[in-house]
Formats: sequence, C-alpha cells, structure tokens
Amino acid sequence: MSVENDSGQVQSLSSGSGFPTFPVAPGYRVNVRSGPGTHHSIVRVLPYGAWVGIRCQCSGTTVTGPYGTSDIWDCIGNGEFVSDAYVKTGSDGYVAGICG
Repeated sequence: MSVENDSGQVQSLSSGSGFPTFPVAPGYRVNVRSGPGTHHSIVRVLPYGAWVGIRCQCSGTTVTGPYGTSDIWDCIGNGEFVSDAYVKTGSDGYVAGICG
C-alpha cells in the first residue's frame, strides 16, 4: 500500500524498515552502486517495480533519469546507493537526512 503525503511524495506504508520508501521509475532496472557516483562499482541491480527505503542522501555524480537531472544519491542499504533521478520521491531536493 502506498500513499501520497502533503508534499506530493509517494511513500509506502508497509515497508517495515522504518525508512521512507519510494518507487523506482517504472520500466527501469536500476544499478545499485557501492558509493554515490557512477564511478563506483555496481553491487546489484534492482528489478522492475522495485521500491527502496531511503536511509539518507548525499551528493555525488550528476545523473539524468526519468525524474530529471540530479546529483543526489539515495543510500538504500549499507554501502548501497542509487541515483535519485530514478526514484519517485516527489521532490527535486532532499527527502531524508544527509549521510554522515
């Protein structure tokens, strides 16, 4: 189940992770990288229709995707990052805390 909040962001209500969860762009298998940039190695690939829990966000390589051009990278796990340009957060800015 998902819901759109007051900011127009789509969030899952059933993620169970405690982190805000958002859908990956439909029709895309998104590379998960070991750091916030395209120069980092690919650690896995998300399947079509995936949702991701965003733990924190940071800046990195600028990427153009279905949701615009962004240098924001979403940390979705320990050492796992995806470009925010492929995640429907409903915002062009940060929707989670800055990775520290």
